[in-house]
Amino acid sequence: MPIKQAVPLGQIDLPVTFGNPTNYRTETLTFEMVGFYGTYHAILGRPCYAKFKANYTYLKLKMLGPSGVIAIGTSFQHAYECEVKCCKHAATIIASKELAAIKEEVVEEAPDPKRPAESFEPIEGAKEVLIDPSGSEGKVVCIGTTLSSK
Repeated sequence: MPIKQAVPLGQIDLPVTFGNPTNYRTETLTFEMVGFYGTYHAILGRPCYAKFKANYTYLKLKMLGPSGVIAIGTSFQHAYECEVKCCKHAATIIASKELAAIKEEVVEEAPDPKRPAESFEPIEGAKEVLIDPSGSEGKVVCIGTTLSSK
């Protein structure tokens, strides 16, 4: 199954501070910038995990600080909720792109509003029906007896 690639637009080095005011550590991390919409502001990848010898199986990032170990983590429930939001966001993006494609198709098939009314010709198999059979005006409407495949 083919997948779409995210080609980096460039890189940016940012100082990131981990921990709390009594025990913190600031590290410069390199982030790759990509041009796609997503629910995350940043994703820490394998190079970051390797730098801190993190265990992403347990959703924990641990590093030494000036006053002991700094542990950053989350729960599996929170990780699952983030994943659900990410999937909904992706589905919304895909649906909006599909909607834009459908809109282009509909615009191409729309009738020309500048077409003069005199050029109207009823389709084959149209049936004339009196609008008001009890009235004396004799106004009729043409109703198609066949439907197009569209």
